[in-house]
Amino acid sequence: MKERIREILEEALPLVDIESEHLYGELDSLGVTTILMELSAAFDIDLDSSYATPKNLKSLDSLVALVEKKLAEKQ
Repeated sequence: MKERIREILEEALPLVDIESEHLYGELDSLGVTTILMELSAAFDIDLDSSYATPKNLKSLDSLVALVEKKLAEKQ
C-alpha cells in the first residue's frame, strides 16, 4: 500500500519530497488538492477538502493511514 501511494504521488508531484516528515509544509493548495484527487481516484474513496489537514498530510505514513481508514469504512 505504501509503495503504491508513493508511486502515485511521485508521478503526480515530481517536485515534492514525498518522503518528507513535514510533507504538509512542502505543499501549496494545488499540491494538497492533487494528493486528495489522485488518492480518491486510485482507491475509489471519497477524500474531499475536509481531509486536507496537517495531521492527514503530515507524511507518507499519515496518508497511508488515511487511505487504509477510508478503505475500511467502505467495507
